[in-house]
Amino acid sequence: MIDIKLIRENKDLVKENIKKKFQDEKLPLVDEVYELDKKYRESKLKGDNLRALKNSKSGEIGNLMRDKKIDEANKIKEEIKQYGDEIAALEEEEVKLEAEIREKMMVIPNIIDDSVPVGKDDTENVEIEKFGEPVVPKYEIPHHADIIAAVNGMDKEAAGRTSGEGFYYLIGDIARLHEAMIAYARDYMIEQGFTYAIPPFMIHSDVVEGVMSFPEMQAMMYKIEGEDLYLIGTSEHSMIGKFKGQIVKEDDLPICMTSYSPCFRKEGGSHGLEERGLYRVHQFEKQEMIVLCKPEEAMEWYHKMWKYTVDIFRAFDVPVRTLECCSGDLADLKVKSCDVEAWSPRQQKYFEVGSCSTLGDAQARRLGIRTKGEDGTYYVNTLNNTVVATPRGLIALIENNYQEDGSILIPKVLQPYMGGKEVIAPK
Repeated sequence: MIDIKLIRENKDLVKENIKKKFQDEKLPLVDEVYELDKKYRESKLKGDNLRALKNSKSGEIGNLMRDKKIDEANKIKEEIKQYGDEIAALEEEEVKLEAEIREKMMVIPNIIDDSVPVGKDDTENVEIEKFGEPVVPKYEIPHHADIIAAVNGMDKEAAGRTSGEGFYYLIGDIARLHEAMIAYARDYMIEQGFTYAIPPFMIHSDVVEGVMSFPEMQAMMYKIEGEDLYLIGTSEHSMIGKFKGQIVKEDDLPICMTSYSPCFRKEGGSHGLEERGLYRVHQFEKQEMIVLCKPEEAMEWYHKMWKYTVDIFRAFDVPVRTLECCSGDLADLKVKSCDVEAWSPRQQKYFEVGSCSTLGDAQARRLGIRTKGEDGTYYVNTLNNTVVATPRGLIALIENNYQEDGSILIPKVLQPYMGGKEVIAPK
């Protein structure tokens, strides 16, 4: 949610930003909010003036009663009652106007950074940089589901019986490799100075609305029937929500945390579920990172954060690239975002394994997360980034470490988490 001052003082900037995101249907909202805000401020000013007048008149009553001027005192009492009725009506109108303004403001997208390329959708995202040489071996790389099946590492058939399509059992060394990736990512982030956390895996609706847009929520999240609870789609949701309604100490900024959680997503729509493998599933696990910082530090943290993910995947012997998200591919709360994509030697192309975003003060404004500095109280900036998400990260690791004999080399950094094991061989 943007600062309403932008609409009061620079409607054209807000409208131009909406056009850059190819959301022209939202353009009328800017003028609607402008007019509603004008009415709200007029109502508030009138109410403040009446309250001041009411207080002034109330002070006269005591003197009149002391001077035995009962009729005059009663007349002022009637006036005060009328003021009170008018003030109550104005306050009721202000509450309605405030709610209507907030509802519309929640839909108006955040102001994107000037460096964001303008484009309609993810087909117009821009490659930034490649890390590692993308190799296509002379031998065939099977589908990851077949590689895992050859080492008895997955059972989707049984998961279909227990849970339905989009779920899976990971078995044996593959399950262990999966957890090794998460454990390494956790320890790596702790070494970078991040505080480790395991958050709640369910959150209230007001937290959901604070961290993401309504269309995203509808497309992604599972609602717990009969309760005001949603299963998280990423631990960023509950980690940012941790600070809801708080005034954090400026001396404590930046707050850097890394969190583990299972994640739950509908994965509906055009993408759908992947029938055979693990690329699109309802449940996965992830190591996440979040940062709360001063506005002037946000962009520096943004570039630090995506580099952490790159470093981790390079440690897994996986070539990656970074992709700048264009304006039309940015979620409404985001100021700037990039994807980290891993090389698939089987498909001979890159695929997404992580995403890094800076959201300005949009989440903080929705959730009321502030800090107090020398110049007063202000909203913090929030950022988030995927450290490692499995099983997508697992797919990338398996494909890039697959050998001609059907074995999977275990990267050196993960071997300590695998009891010193160096290779997973076919059964």
